[in-house]
Amino acid sequence: MKFMITWKIPTGTYKAAAERFLSTGAPDAAGMKTLGRWHAPASYAGWHLVEGDLVAVAELHAGWADLLELEITPVLDDNEAATGIAKTLKK
Repeated sequence: MKFMITWKIPTGTYKAAAERFLSTGAPDAAGMKTLGRWHAPASYAGWHLVEGDLVAVAELHAGWADLLELEITPVLDDNEAATGIAKTLKK
């Protein structure tokens, strides 16, 4: 399953979050693969698209929750959404 993780660095944790990112590279948890990661310039926010299981996503959350505010949303691409919509419309 794919998940879009929206992250925000709260006031006061920027330096620690940046240092952890630079020293570790923010590796994937076992059972998870990064499909893309984007950083909003001149802000404290970004997005991380991953594919994997819920346990891996929970591990990722636990590993960063002390420094980042994370919102995790299951997502579908267009083909996956179209398949679900077609089933609903019985087409």
